[in-house]
Amino acid sequence: MLNTQEGQPRLLDPQIKLDTLVRLRWLAVAGQTVSLLVVHYLLNFPLPIGYGYVLVAASAWLNVILKIRWPSSTRISKNAAALQLAYDIIQLGGLFYLTGGLGNPFCFLILAPVVVSATALSSRNTILLGVLAGAIVTLLTAFHMPLPWYDGTQIDLPPLYVVGVWFSLMCSMFFMATYSLRVAEEARQLSNALAASDMVLAHQKHLSALDGLATAAAHELGTPLGTIYLTAKELSTEFEQGDPLREDAELVYSQAARCREILKKLTSLSSDADKVFQRMPISLLLADVSEPHRGLGIDIKLQSEGIGPEPIGLRDPAISYGLGNLLENAVDFAQSTVLFEAKWDEKFVEVFIVDDGPGFAPDVLARMGEPYVSKRTAPAISEGEADELELEIERQSGGGLGLGFFIAKTLLERSGGRVIFHNRNAPDHGALVHIRWPREIMDQGGQTPQS
Repeated sequence: MLNTQEGQPRLLDPQIKLDTLVRLRWLAVAGQTVSLLVVHYLLNFPLPIGYGYVLVAASAWLNVILKIRWPSSTRISKNAAALQLAYDIIQLGGLFYLTGGLGNPFCFLILAPVVVSATALSSRNTILLGVLAGAIVTLLTAFHMPLPWYDGTQIDLPPLYVVGVWFSLMCSMFFMATYSLRVAEEARQLSNALAASDMVLAHQKHLSALDGLATAAAHELGTPLGTIYLTAKELSTEFEQGDPLREDAELVYSQAARCREILKKLTSLSSDADKVFQRMPISLLLADVSEPHRGLGIDIKLQSEGIGPEPIGLRDPAISYGLGNLLENAVDFAQSTVLFEAKWDEKFVEVFIVDDGPGFAPDVLARMGEPYVSKRTAPAISEGEADELELEIERQSGGGLGLGFFIAKTLLERSGGRVIFHNRNAPDHGALVHIRWPREIMDQGGQTPQS
């Protein structure tokens, strides 16, 4: 789903479900209620339980209002979720003020809203909530009511111990928030990249399915066109030579015959009997994939060799797009030549894409095939809405995700292949991409195509 913000479309803009926050708050309300009851009535520790239950009741009423006002399936914006989490931090701060400040053994729970924000919201929201939690923790070191204890006994914790608790809370909050932010951001990048990959594959499959639509249209038009053809033929014999009506009838007859020939061609496009269309030798696959990238000043050399007969596979949009994306990148960075080579034996079918460019940077090579921040300076964009989608995801990430490689690798691996990225060994220079499939996957020459 594409949302629009500040004039730019965004893919899968993360939003948190309202019911998630409500359920977490109900859990907190239950825990706080039980804790107050146990401390005050079971352990007989004196504490301002009335004020404590006012704060607990405020959270409960907030949940009730939210449930009445909005349905459980409502998804709220990141800022609205951050406001609710800010309230939770303030409410916890009030309870800890009433129950001993940082001497309360449950004071670490004030970190929970910050961690929730780190996993579900933006880094900006998380930083603001972390600052709020840090400010409240700092105030609790000096301003708080006595820690509930046995009647007549007051616990005064050493200032150094309180400072130590404060320091441990701040370090824990920083570490947990940073770790959660990193993991959540990687998960969001992976989710967006997978969504883009699925949309690209759907786009390619849509294009390959047009021949089926053409066949259906030809079948539907065949009957009325046949009637027009026969009627025009009979009418042309009803008039004498030189009669303008005879010329018109012959014109209709000739055009109807032409339409019938066109429909025959359309009908044959997705016919199971059309082996040329349904099946594609590996050499023809390389030629078909490389054709759009010729004429750009780079010499694309095609080579095909192997042991035994040449593999003949079925047309697969995923393989064509994946190879095309990798070849496009090689053409972009090559100095003069790209080798596009296929090899096969009895067990495997392999494709190599080798260029004479600078090769992959070491830090980039370690993360090839994953969504990463790209350092490429000349992004290659081919035609089609699938690539526009990829470009838009790169824009919103602020520097470009390596979605081209990720999508290509994902599609090729879904087809049963394995993709490996290398740099050529010295003294040669350039990048080398190696794709390998088991032969039974790529060689369907003796099998009947399945629809």
